[in-house]
Amino acid sequence: MFGAMIHGEHDVRFEERPDPVIEEPTDAVVRTVATCVCGSDLWRYRGIAPVDSPTPIGHEYVGVVEEIGSQVTGVRPGDLVVGGFTTSDNTCPVCRKGMQSACLHAADYDGCQAQYIRVMNASGTLVTIPDTPDTALMPSLLALSDVMCTGWHAAVSAGVEPGCTAVVVGDGAVGLCAVLAAQQLGAEKVIAMSRHADRQAIARQFGATHIIPERGDEGVARVRDLTDGIGADAVLECVGTADSVDQALRSVRPGGQVGWVGVPHVEGLPLGRMFRRNIGLRGGIAPVRAYLDDLLARVMDGRIDPGRVFTLTLPLSQVAEGYAAMDERRTVKTMLIP
Repeated sequence: MFGAMIHGEHDVRFEERPDPVIEEPTDAVVRTVATCVCGSDLWRYRGIAPVDSPTPIGHEYVGVVEEIGSQVTGVRPGDLVVGGFTTSDNTCPVCRKGMQSACLHAADYDGCQAQYIRVMNASGTLVTIPDTPDTALMPSLLALSDVMCTGWHAAVSAGVEPGCTAVVVGDGAVGLCAVLAAQQLGAEKVIAMSRHADRQAIARQFGATHIIPERGDEGVARVRDLTDGIGADAVLECVGTADSVDQALRSVRPGGQVGWVGVPHVEGLPLGRMFRRNIGLRGGIAPVRAYLDDLLARVMDGRIDPGRVFTLTLPLSQVAEGYAAMDERRTVKTMLIP
């Protein structure tokens, strides 16, 4: 088979790789129907996270089950499935608490930007997509593998509830999905912090009531102008840099909550300021399996269309261009079709 390999900074190649096989009775082999490039993949692509040797890359997919191990239940060959970007057995004590991203038996994928993938913990990771969906739904189904569930986790972690005011920091695919999540969870005001017209348009489609392009002191002032001078009830941090985290913590009201899902590239927090203002901070790696059933139902019945974040679709063989387009902000998110 062929798949993406990252060799170093700005160096992703489409190369021949060994076919995946069943190694454990809990495994499945899935033929990918669609996969994609994630914003978190760009940390390695940009050289911010080191790449010591050529490495398979990618962690999002929709596919068809080709083969299952002897202990796999709930899916069978021929099923169209979606799985989260982390695997989980969905039965361990941590999974039963709803935090499948920290499953005691979790295992990492060996690169999902490929024609076939081995899925560990298949029974707990894979969810069968009912019926035969319209091909137009494929982008939204693929978004459930990561960005929609991660945006949802930001909203849940921030305590978004009906009637509240929510601010979303970050206008990448996760941030835009966080806007959609805040709208779905009933926020009265959804404020998207975005400086890019194309992304602002998607944010509006997803339910943003206000757009703030400013950052720093001016951005904080704009948030306060819209929130009776006190800040937002809930802030969804979807970037992970020092500036974005600072923006989030300064935009929340006293007693409010920040939901942090941006991969952290920051050291230290203003704990004294947070303590004085009773600011809460929750979040982390999204437990995709906890949200998949609900969000899949919302996609299938048309309540949400998170696939709008895919503004470029390419053959998997053009994966290098998919990375370059995201790196250069020529697209929000790239979908790859094997």
